[in-house]
Formats: sequence, structure tokens, C-alpha cells
Amino acid sequence: MTSFTSRMKASLREALLDAAADLLPDRGHAGLRMADVAARAGVSRQTVYNEFGSKAALTQAVALRTAAEFLDGIRQRFEAAGGLLPGIHQAVVYTIEHARENRLVAAALGTEAGEDLLPLLTSRGEPILTAAADLAAGLYRELEPRLSAEAAALLAETVVRLSLSHLVLPTHSAAEAADAVTAVVAPAIRQFVHNGVTR
Repeated sequence: MTSFTSRMKASLREALLDAAADLLPDRGHAGLRMADVAARAGVSRQTVYNEFGSKAALTQAVALRTAAEFLDGIRQRFEAAGGLLPGIHQAVVYTIEHARENRLVAAALGTEAGEDLLPLLTSRGEPILTAAADLAAGLYRELEPRLSAEAAALLAETVVRLSLSHLVLPTHSAAEAADAVTAVVAPAIRQFVHNGVTR
């Protein structure tokens, strides 16, 4: 495949993902029609099927792209934080604030049309949760090299799951939620670092 063809294919895929991301917050997965995605992107319905194969695969691709944007933002927060706990705090604040501002995530969390998108974040969200936890574990060990791989993975999964719970059932501001998450994991970090505990 030539470089030009590759760029065109990538551009088409992004255009289709953009179109689906625009439509999903108002229609949800059930109300999304491939023909509408095609019309929004200015291509044929068959082109959408050729690229993604099914509506479920398209919706999942939108969710994964949204997650990748979140993960990039989280990485930037850690790089600017200068320490593990400040990094976790800033990452949790960013995750919650950005999720509330993102139309797709906000719809999944708070609209009737978007209710069928919620499983992408929860029960069927394993690829997203795994990617977030893997990224976080690597960042934790960069900032605190005394953490074992097992300890970093356990801490990362805990922070991701706590952050998700604050997203799904918001009862605090983003900063308050981050305060709560860091208060829970700080003693565990100290134990892992000073005692070499892995599990």
C-alpha cells in the first residue's frame, strides 16, 4: 500500500469515526444507523461496512479512539506532576472533568439515548480499562521505581476502577474525587515501597 493510499484510508477512517462520534451522543448505539454515518461523512453506506464490518465494531472503534485521547491527556498530567501521588491526583481530576465535557462520555453517563453506550465503559469496557491500567502502571513505575510491576499493576487497576465509579455515580467535584482516591491509595503506595509487598 502506497503512502498516499495509506493516508487516504486513515483519513477516511477518521472521517467515519468523527461522523459516528457526532451522532452517538444523541442516538445511542441502538439508534445509530450506518446510512446516517455514511451521509454525515459523504460516502456510501457500503464504504462504512467495508471499513468497520458492523455497527458494533464502529461503536467500539469510537470508544477506543475516545479512550486513546483520554490516555494521552493522562500521560501529559503525569509528566507535568513531578511525583506519583500528585500525578494520580491530576490524572483523576483530568479524567473526571474531561469525561463530563466529552459529549460521548457525558451521554453514556447521563442521557436516555446514551444508556446503551455505558457498557462500553463498564461491563464490556475491558479493552479500555486494561489500556488505562497498563498505561498508569508504567507511569507509576517511572515516577516510583521502587514499586514492583505487580504492585504498580494493582495500584493502577484500583485507581482506574475508583475513578470510573466516581464517573458513573458522581457525588463529588473532580477535585474532591481525586482527594478521595489519593487518600485511599497513598497508604498502599507507602506499604509497597517500604516493605516491598507485591500482593
